[in-house]
Amino acid sequence: RIRAGLKRTRDMFSVSTEQNTSFFINPAPLPSSVLDPASYNLKVLTKVASEYKHVKKLEKQDRENSKKVGNSTKTKASSKETEAEAEETKTQVPPQDEKINTIIEKADEEIKIVDKKSSQALVSFKAIGMPELEKPQSRAMQIRAMKQRTREGQQVKPEWHAPWKLMRVIQGHLGWVRSIAVDPTNKFFVTGSSDRTIKVWDLASGKRLLTLTGHVNAVRGLAISDRHPYMFSASEDKSVKCWDLETNRIIRHYHGHLSGVYSLALHPTLDVLVSGGRDSCARVWDMRTSKEVHILGGHINTVSSLITQDAHPQVVTGSADSTIKLWDLAAGKAITTLTNHKKGIRALVKHPREFTFLSGAADTMKKWHLKEGKFLKNFNGHDGIVNSLSINHNNVLVSGGDNGSLKFWDWPSGHCFYSTDTVVQPGSLESEASILASSFDVTGTRLFTCEGDKTIKVWKEDEEATPESHPLDWKPSRDIDRF
Repeated sequence: RIRAGLKRTRDMFSVSTEQNTSFFINPAPLPSSVLDPASYNLKVLTKVASEYKHVKKLEKQDRENSKKVGNSTKTKASSKETEAEAEETKTQVPPQDEKINTIIEKADEEIKIVDKKSSQALVSFKAIGMPELEKPQSRAMQIRAMKQRTREGQQVKPEWHAPWKLMRVIQGHLGWVRSIAVDPTNKFFVTGSSDRTIKVWDLASGKRLLTLTGHVNAVRGLAISDRHPYMFSASEDKSVKCWDLETNRIIRHYHGHLSGVYSLALHPTLDVLVSGGRDSCARVWDMRTSKEVHILGGHINTVSSLITQDAHPQVVTGSADSTIKLWDLAAGKAITTLTNHKKGIRALVKHPREFTFLSGAADTMKKWHLKEGKFLKNFNGHDGIVNSLSINHNNVLVSGGDNGSLKFWDWPSGHCFYSTDTVVQPGSLESEASILASSFDVTGTRLFTCEGDKTIKVWKEDEEATPESHPLDWKPSRDIDRF
């Protein structure tokens, strides 16, 4: 049966050698509907190889078997029978088939070349037309892909940290406490409130030292210079003011914002002040002359948070339009725009030693590399709007939520090792249990949270906690490096 089938196939394929081979050796004019001749020719060659490749292999095997049979019969049969078998073999393989086999082999070589090229197809096809799944990646390719991940993206086991507990509650403001700044000498700290006042508190005892008035709306930003005896305040009354802490008076005004000012930061080495507000831009001021140096425009919504540093990029802004921009301070232009967040950015914090920063929004918190704005990992688990972020030198990150939740994280691993909820003071509404701002002191052993119940709460580590009493409960997360 196989021989009869091979003969019929050969006869059908080689009825007219000139007609069968002329198309491949001297291709006929292509139809007018063909737009890509190379693709059309490849299609024809593929069809020939897929339909006749198995026939060609069987024919070769049949000829080899016939030769073996002929050799074995030479010793037993007469010379006449051998000559007859040889003539029969010659008649079975006419010279026309050699040309056809050459054409098919040529088509096979072209298809092998195409197969060697990289393909993104999910399935590949055998010669008989049956789908076959592509081979999985080799072990070397998998290892190479794993090495491409940065060390920050890899999940490391977190370090054990002691839980934090409430130490003191400070009262004195008549409105929501919206901003805080700690003195570089670690002797006092200042807070700004919706009652339009700025209060100075003793850091050790928590007693009120001074109350400063001068704004006509809520104070949303505070910063204390570590090189000058100056304090700067930003308010929703569109103004930025400079206070002399030696005389407790306003000595400079910075006018230019068209709406409320929501964020404020000082440059660590230059006499430069950066403020951001509801006019969708960040303005750079000369601290001494009160003149506007740059207008960093590009956001389409409120600039609610910003950070500065002495290295490039020197300014980073987060906006309610869910984008983060890295700025070239010398040119006054944006270098990179990060669009990974889906909700508005309300808080930014920079690590004191590493060249990284963290952004907080209503969807999640994300860790970035400062130089290129490269995404490193997610900090998942804070369900709610993140209003404040703070970090100390012990790699303890604190995030405060709009629902009063307070979470403590291990910075290298992104693991939340402790979580608690703030308790409103008697006489306050449950809806006022929100953390609006936070800051560590210089030593990093005390945490101050500014809350919606008009109080400032002081937190410290639990000195009695041990790894045995509070064991580390950590499981690797799959979404930690999700882009």
